[in-house]
Amino acid sequence: MNVLGETCCSRKNHENYENLRESETLYSRSVTLSWRDLSVYTMDRGRRSVCKQLIENVRGAAKPGDLTAIIGASGAGKSSLMTALAFRNGPELLVHGDIRANGVPVDSSYMMVHSGYMHQDDIFVETMTVIEHLWFMARMKLDERTRILDIREKIDRLLQDVSLTSRRDVRIGNGPDDRVLSGGEKKRLAFATELLIDPTILFLDEPTTGQDSHSANSLISQLKTFAAQGRTVLCTIHQPSSAIFNSFDRIILIAEGRVAFAGSTERAIEFFASQGYECPRNYNPADFLITIVATGSPAENGEGDVARKVCDMFLTSEAADEINYILMKEIQLENSSDFQATSKLFLDSKSVIHKGPRYCSRLYWLVYRDVLQVLRDPSVQIIRILQKVTVALIAGLCFVGSVNMDQLGIQATQGLIFILVSENAFFPMYATLALIPQELPLLRREYRAGMYSIHLYYVARMLSLIPGLIVEPLLFTTIIYWLAGLRNSVEAFGLTLIVLLLTINVSTACGCFFSAAFESVPLAMAYLVPFDYVLMITMGPFLKLGSLSLYIQWVKYISWLLHSTEALTILQWNGIQNISCKTIDPELPCITDGLGVLRRYDFDDTNFWMDMMLMSAIYLVFHILGYACLWNRCRLK
Repeated sequence: MNVLGETCCSRKNHENYENLRESETLYSRSVTLSWRDLSVYTMDRGRRSVCKQLIENVRGAAKPGDLTAIIGASGAGKSSLMTALAFRNGPELLVHGDIRANGVPVDSSYMMVHSGYMHQDDIFVETMTVIEHLWFMARMKLDERTRILDIREKIDRLLQDVSLTSRRDVRIGNGPDDRVLSGGEKKRLAFATELLIDPTILFLDEPTTGQDSHSANSLISQLKTFAAQGRTVLCTIHQPSSAIFNSFDRIILIAEGRVAFAGSTERAIEFFASQGYECPRNYNPADFLITIVATGSPAENGEGDVARKVCDMFLTSEAADEINYILMKEIQLENSSDFQATSKLFLDSKSVIHKGPRYCSRLYWLVYRDVLQVLRDPSVQIIRILQKVTVALIAGLCFVGSVNMDQLGIQATQGLIFILVSENAFFPMYATLALIPQELPLLRREYRAGMYSIHLYYVARMLSLIPGLIVEPLLFTTIIYWLAGLRNSVEAFGLTLIVLLLTINVSTACGCFFSAAFESVPLAMAYLVPFDYVLMITMGPFLKLGSLSLYIQWVKYISWLLHSTEALTILQWNGIQNISCKTIDPELPCITDGLGVLRRYDFDDTNFWMDMMLMSAIYLVFHILGYACLWNRCRLK
């Protein structure tokens, strides 16, 4: 009975879900995007004052079924306008104005659910295949109640629409090899990624950049087909060909942060002709319009620059009256009696039915992607493991027969401890420095798209590193420990392994902190190298701790290298009573027990668990600092 009841309940929930989807289709499938009094400013680094105005008090509209293009010269403000409309602007931009969808004021949360945004530059995890990338994006973006079968059908349909079916199992890659995607195929994959959520509004930033004429025309044709299904499509484009320009239903010509024209392509030519700028025959209309309003172009009559004159004349044109009519209808709708109910239903139509993936689901798929990257990138893990095994074999063979219970054996044992600590500290630390700089562009993009939070990314990335941080010290310690002949005790070996596991994890946490704190690897190394020298000098073998100067003694509390060395020394010498003095000069001092060895280095035999706790605390502090630095870089830039 319980199973039957749960089945009926699940079926009822699915029916409610489908009914809500039908409601969403009714109220939000076709969206007229409009804006008025919209201005965009750049902010200074401290976000305290305005540096420059990029967009100056513009108004406009993009209707469903139309492919609308924002064109203009470089620096005119095309991308600034579109990112503001899509609510994809970062904290470095300040946006003022009124943005509406079907007459209802909208915010970033609405746009994140309803709209897709295709960036100019394609950033992928290159070790993933096409199908793996789309599955990951689907699980991160789609409603968690979406059935696996529905996701599979959606992905298969999208691959067919963008002609990537035959390339579904090909890695994205970054080279010219046929075993990875070409530049045009990456564009089509980015396009398919944005269509996963079936957006009602689609933004595209320079979608034809880097493509040949055939690929560019093919993509524009796909955009036309998508718009014809009742969607609103808005793109920026720098230098469209004549064929692409004629494919646009409407254009928005931007000059010096203002609108020089907005309307159909035919009206654009007529408007400029009425101002005395006749487009020559067999001349690309897009190049002609952009050239006319290029920043700084002088007017022939000496009445100021052409851009300003054309923008002023557009405000009184018929095309501007059409936009004003759309905006006026929205004002009338807002003042109507049923506006509140309509707007609430419109804004809530998708937020009610859309239930994003749970925290655990997002974490799982992030870890899945990161683990794939680690396994398929030999520079990340395989080479590191091979390096560990090679060094362990060489070092172990060098110390064969040297670790004895005599005075020379003390030196050999401490030298071996130094190798164990340094090899599990310095190499992992420096190998991690490139982690954040390499992934930061993709992290910022996906974070601003609302796919996941920064702390979720950080946790997933650290979890994906754990297998390697276990395998590396396990192999290295097992080989060198028994080959060199350290203390023949299972307990001592097990605790040694735990100490080195903690050492490599703390070192990796330190590398993550420096990686997140600095913008580039060379800059991070410039600060990390002096820091490491201080840690190495104060770790025990080179300098007696009791002789440290007052101004440097504090380092021993934060040096996990010191704590690791002390812990390993305790494991090797605690309880040893039979150290021979036969191989040294009788006049020299002789250490006869393990306690004497510990005292020689100012180590305390009761500090083992204190060292473990201090290393654990340092591990947490480094990760907290690393997360704080990463959060700061993602939020402020």
